[in-house]
Amino acid sequence: MNIAVQKGSLQYVNDCKNAPVNSELGRRYFGREGNAEKAIREGVNQGTFYVALADEICVGFAWYLPKGAFHSFPYLHIIAVNEAYRGKGIGKTLMEFMETLAFANADKIFLVVADFNPEARCFYVKAGYKQVGEIPDLYRPGITEYLMMKERD
Repeated sequence: MNIAVQKGSLQYVNDCKNAPVNSELGRRYFGREGNAEKAIREGVNQGTFYVALADEICVGFAWYLPKGAFHSFPYLHIIAVNEAYRGKGIGKTLMEFMETLAFANADKIFLVVADFNPEARCFYVKAGYKQVGEIPDLYRPGITEYLMMKERD
């Protein structure tokens, strides 16, 4: 499967909005109708939203904030792959693309991963991220977010 990553636009909103919804992350954070679409539109409007395309079909996306961590470092806000395409290297492709962008202007990248999402945490550790903190109740009561950081080689 040939995956191309490009800057996202509003034309991909409908394709993208199901990627985070059909997951435990989506159920906990995007459970209300329209929340995922609202977040995607915000990312597109900020200009740091990218889509993964397979044969012109949006199969996943990533959104980062260039100075989102501590007002100084890139922060990977959301990365999501459509359910039917998970396990095919699309998340890795998106991650590598985003890191290339982020490391062009910074020597560290940050993200958070929820305690209920051990698969994602493992994915980030394999990609070279290390846990540098814990933030209980950051987005939802009862959920601890692990602060992860990766440094440029």
